[in-house]
Amino acid sequence: MKKILRNIIPVVFSITLLAGPFIPNASAQSGASVTATATAQVIAALTATETSQLNFGKFSPETQGGQILLTPDGVLTTQGTVATGGGSHSSASFYITGEPNATFSIVLPQGPATLTNTLNSKTMTVTGWQSNPSPGVGTGKLTGGSVTVQVGAVLNVGTEDTNPVGIYTGTYAISFTYN
Repeated sequence: MKKILRNIIPVVFSITLLAGPFIPNASAQSGASVTATATAQVIAALTATETSQLNFGKFSPETQGGQILLTPDGVLTTQGTVATGGGSHSSASFYITGEPNATFSIVLPQGPATLTNTLNSKTMTVTGWQSNPSPGVGTGKLTGGSVTVQVGAVLNVGTEDTNPVGIYTGTYAISFTYN
């Protein structure tokens, strides 16, 4: 009888182990909880300072006017009857600072800027915006935490009647943002 019990007990024990999960009143864990970590890092603010104004220099429209093209690198050319009159010209320069090696986006004006004659309210427009580095998402990089962005454009000049002698000024907006 002992031998039979010895053989039955392991069989009953094995059946109990296999049947455990199928027993109606067996309890199972219904969820899990964990403690997780959140992090954040504050970086230097992105700043932009105008270090050189966009300056098309001195010129005369002559009989038909035309355009003055000023590249971001400061190269000036004319089209039409516009004649340069000496003096200095310069592309605009912006000194950008922020988090070292971060990338940023450059958004140039979407439309023309208007320059107005301070003496008689006559106007000219600035179009054809360009920059170095090029505008767009992630095109600028703050190597070492700073970079200079240069901007050029096209000045549309009318005739001597529509753009008489005087100083023409105006403003425009450029955006620099972290990616």
